[in-house]
Amino acid sequence: MRSKTQIYILVLIISLLTLNLPAIQRFPRPEFEGKYQIPATQVTNIQPAILQYLDIAVLIACMSLISWFIVKRRWRKGVFWMSLFSLLYFGFYRKGCICPVGSLQNVTMALFNHAYKIPLTAVAFFTIPLGFTLFFGRTFCAGVCPLGAIQDFFAIRPVSLKPWIRYLLGLIPIVYLGLALLYAATGTDFIVCRYDPFVEIFRHNGSYFMFFIGGALLLTGIFIARPYCRFLCPYGVLLNLVSRFSKNHVSIAPGACISCKLCENACPYDAIDKPTGLSVKNDNRELIKKLIIYCLVTPLLVIICGWTISKYSGEFAQVNFKVRLANELMTIERKGEPVTPATEITTFRSSGKPVENLYREAASIVDRFYAGSWIMGGFIGLILGITLARLTIYKYRKEYLVNKGNCLSCARCLEYCPVK
Repeated sequence: MRSKTQIYILVLIISLLTLNLPAIQRFPRPEFEGKYQIPATQVTNIQPAILQYLDIAVLIACMSLISWFIVKRRWRKGVFWMSLFSLLYFGFYRKGCICPVGSLQNVTMALFNHAYKIPLTAVAFFTIPLGFTLFFGRTFCAGVCPLGAIQDFFAIRPVSLKPWIRYLLGLIPIVYLGLALLYAATGTDFIVCRYDPFVEIFRHNGSYFMFFIGGALLLTGIFIARPYCRFLCPYGVLLNLVSRFSKNHVSIAPGACISCKLCENACPYDAIDKPTGLSVKNDNRELIKKLIIYCLVTPLLVIICGWTISKYSGEFAQVNFKVRLANELMTIERKGEPVTPATEITTFRSSGKPVENLYREAASIVDRFYAGSWIMGGFIGLILGITLARLTIYKYRKEYLVNKGNCLSCARCLEYCPVK
């Protein structure tokens, strides 16, 4: 029955996707002579306060309901229908804005730019899922996030990935998170919102390229379940960390595990830790030596990765409009080249602002990118060291357990457990 329902849902989603497909960039952009580039734009939805409170109320209601479905009722069908509601409301109706995935940029910008007034919904959507995750696990990912919900309906024939592939791909969202925080802290851009492929699908007004990326991720999700959630989502990094400390995380069996092995391949996200052999309990001196080596190497990895990423801080800073404009002005003044009409330089000069102020601001932004790149690289090195160290640490398990960090609390595995 579930497969039939899933097919009907897929037909509905595809119909919604293609309803306004011709509206996606139907008209070509105008072409200008010279090096003029159309500046990137961001559209901010300004809602009345009552509608903002409504979104927050709906989020709290959905989080409460799905947490109850998963932890207390252990009801997969409830998660399924909640996913459909979230996809229609937060996705196609609210057009994926505002969402916790993008709100982390708003929070970061508010911390580093006191002039920025962060919307109430951004604070609420950032903190509420984290709070529920601390108590109940990643129930937000299970069926409230529209980005996860649309992928979940496409997980028809998921396959298991090798552990080393998962570890390698798991570094991508960490890098993505670092870049998102770096660009938000410097007031450069909200790259998560700009390059979110599913928001383009929800709004029907993105570029063909981003629409293609979103479609490719959905098709990939047929075999590699939720590729964006597992290997791209920056907010998922925070949820993964917080979920490890969750107090009432869902378990596969409501009681004691009988090791029937029925749930062994039930998780499409490879989030079930299988029982380990008795030999793991033995003292393995070789593993202890490796653990000591990796612990000693970790500080070196922090320095190397920090230094390496900092070398690209200049390229990262070029995305910032003021830095790019200052560099162009310096090049023109040095070479004595004429300014092409209809450029940002012409607009800046006509504003009458002192160019020295622009240079000072640009230099300050470049310094912040340099410091931020060091921090981001050091964090990546730390994660690499911890990952290597974890490979040498084995815990004795005599039963099947969910991996709290990687588990998306989708409740699929509960259907396979015979324990009632």
